[in-house]
Amino acid sequence: MEMAITVMNVATLQPKPLRAKSPYLLPNPRRVFNFKASSLHNPQVSSIGAPTLVGQFDPTIPIERAVTPPSSWYTDPSFYSLELDALFYRGWQAAGYTEQIKNPGEFFTCRLGNAEFVVCRDGDGKLQAFHNVCRHHASLLAYGSGRKSCFVCPYHGWTYGLDGSLLKATRITGIQNFNEHEFGLISVKVATWGPFVLLNMEQDVDSDTDIVEKEWLGSSSELLSNNGVDSSLSFVCRRDYMIECNWKVFCDNYLDGGYHVPYAHKGLASGLNLDHYSTTIYEKVSIQKCEGGSTERTNDYDRLGSKALYAFVYPNFMINRYGPWMDTNLVLPLGPRKCQVIFDYFIEPSLMITVIYKALRAMHELYISLGNLEKPSNEHSSGQKQVSTKK
Repeated sequence: MEMAITVMNVATLQPKPLRAKSPYLLPNPRRVFNFKASSLHNPQVSSIGAPTLVGQFDPTIPIERAVTPPSSWYTDPSFYSLELDALFYRGWQAAGYTEQIKNPGEFFTCRLGNAEFVVCRDGDGKLQAFHNVCRHHASLLAYGSGRKSCFVCPYHGWTYGLDGSLLKATRITGIQNFNEHEFGLISVKVATWGPFVLLNMEQDVDSDTDIVEKEWLGSSSELLSNNGVDSSLSFVCRRDYMIECNWKVFCDNYLDGGYHVPYAHKGLASGLNLDHYSTTIYEKVSIQKCEGGSTERTNDYDRLGSKALYAFVYPNFMINRYGPWMDTNLVLPLGPRKCQVIFDYFIEPSLMITVIYKALRAMHELYISLGNLEKPSNEHSSGQKQVSTKK
């Protein structure tokens, strides 16, 4: 299977001098070698040090003779700590989707590395994001998603407005030098692009849409917009999985250019023209494209269509657009050997009723198989009741 690879600009994705095969190289090599051991989670391995682990990988090897990164990049706790600091606590990161916070009062919670966040739409319709932690004893304030008029700490009842201000601190009468204005929630930068909500833990960044688009997607943004990655799609459902592997293993699988598809996904492979599989690398985005095996769609519900687009947004977000469908994969590191992968599914609005119908029918069949419902007999299937004429 021949794959065409077009390299546009890898300066941001794989900066010099760390220009190697791995797409996980850290954005600023100077930060790597100034890494402070105090941020290591496991002091027992700090003697090895993440800079030493990075140094084990030779970036001068030509791509034709390149090998995979050392196994220590996938297993060593010190390297995992460095990744959180250098990759996930910097730059714009995918956190959710705009339909979750469409109306005032709606919110959702999310995480980046070891940090928890809550994103909401306040009463004035402004998008807000905060560390999901009470300023009193650091209890989590909110869980999941939904709608609220305020956030109430479940531990001591401290109450915060949707703008982050402290509205009520219980039983503090007589406490001197307490200024409620100094105990609001800690905000984080929040922005949107298309259907996605993005967070940035750095405070000195601009959340202007055009600037965010350039920093997050670079020159690939127009291609993605032109190929149906936009906010017009309707959300269908979410599935999430805990996987016992390093987060980069999941990303490696996604980025192998369809290498595994003929063997691991034979059904999918039969509907793709793998001879026309291509990969284009932009600043922080890798886009794989493939034509369907047939341009004829048997029905509007088809999950492949005439072409498929798979976009990997550095470092951990995937966007898959095929036929009327789009799904996203968000890979959240939970440790050196564990990650959570969140799948969100979207569809063109005109086909949403088809999704609902098929879901209800599948649920009905499930109830029948479990013996909770009786399958309609032939005489009742037309909606008419048979009446006996016998006396």
